[in-house]
Amino acid sequence: MKINLNTQTMTTTMKNSQKSTMKNFKTLALAVIATLTISSCSNDDEPVPVNEEELITTVIATYTPVGGGTAVTLQYKDLDGEGANAPVVTVSGPFAKNTTYNGAVTFKNELANPVDDITLEIIEEGVDHQLFYQKTGTLNAFTYGTATSNFDANGKPVGLQSVFTTTNDATGNLTITLRHEPNKSATNVATGDITNAGGSTDAEVTFAITVQ
Repeated sequence: MKINLNTQTMTTTMKNSQKSTMKNFKTLALAVIATLTISSCSNDDEPVPVNEEELITTVIATYTPVGGGTAVTLQYKDLDGEGANAPVVTVSGPFAKNTTYNGAVTFKNELANPVDDITLEIIEEGVDHQLFYQKTGTLNAFTYGTATSNFDANGKPVGLQSVFTTTNDATGNLTITLRHEPNKSATNVATGDITNAGGSTDAEVTFAITVQ
């Protein structure tokens, strides 16, 4: 069988087909660009959620002896925020032997005007926060205060209040850590063990203390 090909007709047909294909492709491309442009404009108009962490410049832990006596104040201040200056850490004096102290911690942003008491926000969002007290050396353990105000809506500790009972002479460090969204139901977390707490650290300060 012999097949005659009209090359001119085929060439013309192919060219017309190519033109039609290119025209369709250009139309589709313009439609895609228009869709992307509209989508981009729409996204620009939508508000972008920002989870901004609170700046904590100051941590003050005040321990008041039960039955009277001299309170001990532990203070951390970093008034240049993320600047180059080192924070100022002070301890007002030693703890007395054979004494029970009730402690309360406050957090502030002293760069705000007026000063922002972040402690109030920690209390309001108690289910999302917990303080931990870690000691080293020969210090006795720090425990949570038992007042109802020291616990969140689920009965788990927030821990702004603590108890420190001294016996003999002792030295060591106390590290106070504020965790955000810890797992309060994890093993031993409710008793103040930070090991399984998880979450993120909002603040962590260390004080060198003595008992004498």
